[in-house]
Amino acid sequence: MATVVGTRVIRSDGKDKVTGVGRYAADLTLTGMAHAKFRYSDHPHARILGIDTSKARALDGVFAVITQDDVPDVRHGAFIQDRTLFARDIVRYEGDVIAAVAALTPEIAERAAALIDIEYELLPAVAHQDAALEPGAPQIHPGWASYEGSEDVVREGNICSRSTIVKGDADAAMEKADIVVSERYEADMSHAVPIEPHAVVAQWQGDKVTIWSSTQVPFIARSGVATTLEIPESHVRVIVPYLGGGFGGKCEFHFEAHIAALSRAANRPVRLVFSREEEFLAPDHRREGQSIDLETGVMQDGTIVARRARLVLDSGGYTTDNPFFPQLAAMMAVGPYKVENVFVDSILAYSNTTPSGSVRAPTAPQACWAVEQHMDSVAGKLGMDPVEFRRKTIVRTGDEGPTRQVFDPIGAAETLDRAVEMIGYDQDLPDDEAIGVACGWWPSFGIASGAYLKLNGDGSGTIITGAQECGTGAVMALPMLAAEVLGMKPDDFSVLYQDTDAGPFDSGASGSQTTFNNGRAVLRAAEDVREQLLDLAEEELEAARADLELVDGTVRVKGSPTKSVSIPALAEKAHGDKLLLGRGADAVPAMPESDASGCTGRLGMESFLAPTFITHAVRCKIDRDTGVVRVLDVAASHDCGRILNPIGANGQVEGGVVMGIGMALTEGTLLDEHGRQRNPHLLDYKLQTMSDSPPIKIHFVEIDTPNAGPMGSKGIGEPPCVPTPGAVANAIRKITGRRIDRLPMTPERVWEAMQP
Repeated sequence: MATVVGTRVIRSDGKDKVTGVGRYAADLTLTGMAHAKFRYSDHPHARILGIDTSKARALDGVFAVITQDDVPDVRHGAFIQDRTLFARDIVRYEGDVIAAVAALTPEIAERAAALIDIEYELLPAVAHQDAALEPGAPQIHPGWASYEGSEDVVREGNICSRSTIVKGDADAAMEKADIVVSERYEADMSHAVPIEPHAVVAQWQGDKVTIWSSTQVPFIARSGVATTLEIPESHVRVIVPYLGGGFGGKCEFHFEAHIAALSRAANRPVRLVFSREEEFLAPDHRREGQSIDLETGVMQDGTIVARRARLVLDSGGYTTDNPFFPQLAAMMAVGPYKVENVFVDSILAYSNTTPSGSVRAPTAPQACWAVEQHMDSVAGKLGMDPVEFRRKTIVRTGDEGPTRQVFDPIGAAETLDRAVEMIGYDQDLPDDEAIGVACGWWPSFGIASGAYLKLNGDGSGTIITGAQECGTGAVMALPMLAAEVLGMKPDDFSVLYQDTDAGPFDSGASGSQTTFNNGRAVLRAAEDVREQLLDLAEEELEAARADLELVDGTVRVKGSPTKSVSIPALAEKAHGDKLLLGRGADAVPAMPESDASGCTGRLGMESFLAPTFITHAVRCKIDRDTGVVRVLDVAASHDCGRILNPIGANGQVEGGVVMGIGMALTEGTLLDEHGRQRNPHLLDYKLQTMSDSPPIKIHFVEIDTPNAGPMGSKGIGEPPCVPTPGAVANAIRKITGRRIDRLPMTPERVWEAMQP
């Protein structure tokens, strides 16, 4: 029987995207459509005393102007309901939306938005997460006690979430350690920066609204619209055209309800398309800034006896989906290492900056960057090679994690060995080059998901899913799984997806969970159809069911290739009698057992389900006169379980590595003392380009993982960006002899660190 899984399959949406045939939300035009523009706050923190929209409403070509007075006064938020659709009383960051305008052209809408007069009382702004925790700091949400939200979220003052890990007795173990190393690091906030900016189109038909949106999470967007506009979810349909990237920046509920409300007020379709500057300022999903204090106690033989850590994460003006981030960051502060005694305090703090959210592997690249430099520091104090120190301490099958989770078969140590082998770790290099190594880990996310599969009369198949495609190719891989079960080819299947009125619920393209969860659902649906085909073939071939197999588009008797019936023939026959329909909704894998009894802020990440382990090794070169760092080579070794489609897996690693290099060297947001972004544009916010991308060697340590995704697979979308900044940092340190304690490690910061 031919095997599909594990072969190189070209994604079916690729041609449309590279030839320009594919349509994105910004390409949509509806009859009579108006154009939207938002009026944002003039200050990062101020009280709104009055809003005068009369001049904007009087402008020729304006169809509607709305504020919070024109929509239900409903608070929303994933964990804490701490914001309204439009700012009403207080603005808490520079991108807070106060009003929305619909007009005949984008230019008229922009002019009208500027004509809205807003009277403010300025309030003191908090521009940094550490400042938010200082005694007497201005309260960003003085009324937070009245906000509804999860009872498990720890809140106090400007602290909007807090999680701890307590394992053993870190204080006592630290006292007995031969060597104790303490360090502090700080990571600036950064952005997802997808090529496609946010775009939304809304159109009402009676009391129902259809919304075309560039969202990664259409079902969550649907719920947000229904909640904030107080209409039934059945009256909201969200469709996602092709999506031009997301990286987490288009997760959660964003601007769909604003445009739906504006469309209803204007009595016509309305389209919003962000400018590049708006894409930086307004969305409430950017990578959180972090302050990271680490302290590690080791014995002279390299045994880590204790780790203490304190992390402060910047939530920005609202919480969105990030109250569980402290728990993720706390696990990252320990890393994939054996540490018997742990105390980690991880805090999320409000500030008057753009809200953070689930950008690719939230909290992990920053925390890993600090931890991996810290590991090199500890190795230096011990007089050990950094790789040998990691070999001694990295977790292996049967070891315990930070919360006493016992690891099933894992390949963390193998990824380390393979990465250093691929990079040529022991090679002789010029004095302006060095190799840095970093390890990391990341969980898989088990979430309910479902799929339908039907065989058409011509024998082709259609997969109907609620899963979302944000450019990763995960949805495009679903036909591989169906083909594997049904003995067909991936090209035999089309996929209907990204429409909340068509597919079953799915949490969207986030958490590297699409193949992990929806893939299992597709397998179950295909198995359902397989049983129906066998029922038909039993009768057609007059053979026992146990003697039948599905292969090469046929059902045949084992050992008798000529005694067979084609799947199209069976499908055609079925359409005269019954339809071949399959349903799949696999059970969510159980979280591994752990002991978090001494921990606070438990929000479901007390252990890591089917964790991925990663080691990256990089060779870097520094221009000592300018501080410019160039990454010359990368070796990326991953334990992502079984690899289903090598092309897709390689693409994710390559993209993640380049994104990690960007975070390491160039991508960081500069803020003024009030919390305003100073570089919200691509002139000064520097992304990596093709010319910056180094050769990347990739290896997968394939371990059939129990309690995981389809056929033993694990998530692969987020892990590749986790250890890259740490590996780059360790290479820089080898060349300069100095650690760089602030991320990104820009030429200015590297040059300053090299000065005597």
